[in-house]
Amino acid sequence: MSELSYLEKLLDGVEVEWLPLSKVFNLRNGYTPSKTKKEFWANGDIPWFRMDDIRENGRFLGNSLQKISSCAVKGGKLFPENSILISTSATIGEHALITVPHLANQRFTCLALKESYANCFDIKFLFYYCFSLAEWCRKNTTMSSFASVDMDGFKKFLIPRPCPDNPEKSLAIQSEIVRILDKFTELTAELTAELTAELNMRKKQYNYYRDKLLSFEEGGVEWKTLGEIVKMRAGQHISARNIVDGKEGDFVYPCFGGNGIRGYVKEKSHDGEHLLIGRQGALCGNVQRMKGQFYATEHAVVVSAMQGIDIDWAFHMLTTMNLNQYASKSAQPGLAVGKLQELKLLVPSIERQKYIAKMLDKFDTLTGSITEGLPREIELRQKQYEYYRDLLFSFPKTETASN
Repeated sequence: MSELSYLEKLLDGVEVEWLPLSKVFNLRNGYTPSKTKKEFWANGDIPWFRMDDIRENGRFLGNSLQKISSCAVKGGKLFPENSILISTSATIGEHALITVPHLANQRFTCLALKESYANCFDIKFLFYYCFSLAEWCRKNTTMSSFASVDMDGFKKFLIPRPCPDNPEKSLAIQSEIVRILDKFTELTAELTAELTAELNMRKKQYNYYRDKLLSFEEGGVEWKTLGEIVKMRAGQHISARNIVDGKEGDFVYPCFGGNGIRGYVKEKSHDGEHLLIGRQGALCGNVQRMKGQFYATEHAVVVSAMQGIDIDWAFHMLTTMNLNQYASKSAQPGLAVGKLQELKLLVPSIERQKYIAKMLDKFDTLTGSITEGLPREIELRQKQYEYYRDLLFSFPKTETASN
């Protein structure tokens, strides 16, 4: 008998009680102790959770990256162990099961199971159901200086309790759902780790051969500045009202800014084979190849190859040079065309350039297929996991019980 058919047998004819979240949990808001009081942070031993903890260490947490002292605890009360933290402001819906007494910052709301329901629920069952709560949170936010959840609706969010008249069977159902989801979670994590390791290995291999191909000994090569081998010119300003999101009617030319495509416009600024370098913003210095007709805004530098220069070789060289390091150190980082033109590099013969570009393009194709294929595989497995998770929680609802 499969796991799901066994669960179907458990759920056969089962009634479900839907309870408001505020009836099942005690809710408490997190907070940040004063940073000006050093005693709050010195030699702390109380876990204090932030979003970074979830990002770095996952959704089941027994320790925190940062700790506070006991004197920083308001009223001397910690959030209890085996409670759930869920972010209800800024980055909405991220949640974790915390297995130790703790506190958290103000982005989180703590869901601590009420004593009256302690023997009615498996806390991991509730943790997994919080993925549905997280989705609801992301759809029910209010905006001020930053996004925050509609807390009135949050408190009314309905939690399922299967087989409420038979506590033993209810816990058995919850336990089986947890067991299945634990297994799915483990398999998904293993697959992600394996595919990520494979991707990193291929990238290292690619970088090794790229560096080998782009490293030259003296002789047969010549030192030149970028300004001597390519033409570089910033794109042209265009009003945002003249850019549409998708190709439609006369808006047929892709419009590129500093970080990729912005939309489509009616006129082109360039045609042929070029490179684009992002010249403004945190990602300035990124390089991409362009072929055909397009429009480049003032946030991009358009690069054209001079005689004796292969444009594909130039792409690989500029990518390797890490142009972002030459950006101005300001609130809005930027690259000056004049400064880029002065950068020096070794230039081989055109025949050697074409050979290098051909080899690196092959590596690019191989790495690109993996770069696209592996994340797609991970995404598909994640969607499969989410499908079965939602299926496991698809308890019947009455007309009056809806979130």
